[in-house]
Amino acid sequence: MKLGTALKGFTAAAMLAASTFTAFADGHAVTLRATANSNENDEDYDGLIVFKNYVESASNGSINVELFIGTQLCSNGSECLAGVADGNIDIVIQTSGGTAGIFPFVQVLDLPYLMADDRVAEAVLDNGSSFMQTMRSMVSEASGGAVRLMTIGNTGGWRNFANTQRRVQGPGDLAGLKIRTVVADLPQEVVKALGASPTPIPWPELFTSFQTGVVEGSKNGITDIMGMKFPDAGLQYMTLDGHAYMGALWFMNNERLMSMDDAQRRVIADGFYQLQQATFASPKRKSIQAYQDFVAGGGDLYVPTPEEKAAFKEAAAPVFDWFKSNVDGGQEIFDALTGAVAEAEEELNAVRAMETQ
Repeated sequence: MKLGTALKGFTAAAMLAASTFTAFADGHAVTLRATANSNENDEDYDGLIVFKNYVESASNGSINVELFIGTQLCSNGSECLAGVADGNIDIVIQTSGGTAGIFPFVQVLDLPYLMADDRVAEAVLDNGSSFMQTMRSMVSEASGGAVRLMTIGNTGGWRNFANTQRRVQGPGDLAGLKIRTVVADLPQEVVKALGASPTPIPWPELFTSFQTGVVEGSKNGITDIMGMKFPDAGLQYMTLDGHAYMGALWFMNNERLMSMDDAQRRVIADGFYQLQQATFASPKRKSIQAYQDFVAGGGDLYVPTPEEKAAFKEAAAPVFDWFKSNVDGGQEIFDALTGAVAEAEEELNAVRAMETQ
């Protein structure tokens, strides 16, 4: 979807929403419809359960949260975000790939090897960080004020390369492999930069695609790989290069939020903090058993050396210039992310020095 087309749709939706919502200053009950295109074993569901429990309790019953898990309300990123913009859906979670058709700049989260570990990523995604302030502002502007980015959590840990053919220790080992990607441009550019062949395949078709050789690898987190039983389809080699943090973007209809009273809005904001923390923790716990099951099933798990990881990052470097030149808002959001990463690393280095003295 072209951004200009999306903007027109969002602007019209914002006007409609403004005429539809009423103020809740008297504190009477509000019901929010929240959806995730996943299942009850997913980190998104974990986050929503925590959000629902916190919001309903902290609001003393003045806010009720209805959960729609799956595709009952919408089935893809563009459809779900349109539902939020027009007020049919109050809250939705989307990945950067699912959101890129409307907000292409969110693909910055898929740029490889920019964030070193969980502590850096979680600091960068703190709602008060300079990066999050920039991202929220860009989402608001691009949607004509209809959609608000509430927080960014995690869904699945870190992306790693996995394949059916051989151990991958450096970018040269990816040469010629057919790697599954989503249809968004950036993941395909990353795969091409590393010498492999990007092959967009819908998620539900991926198991069969591994079996038939249509694709030979993917770039996913371990919980997704084991949850979909991909090793049974031949996916037996995994390299823990951790090239991208799997960010989960949580959006809300802005008019819906602003039509609540101050106390209710604070509960919602605090609820999203609780949600974010739950999604940060969930994949860490779930990945322990997932890695054990992968190895127990005969899987080959490889951790690159610092030198090998540096080689991956060097090979992927051209993607940064491509992103800044070809993605709407690319330069601004790239600068915001790299600046926030530098700030986080400096602060964390000081903390780590204190922790180890």
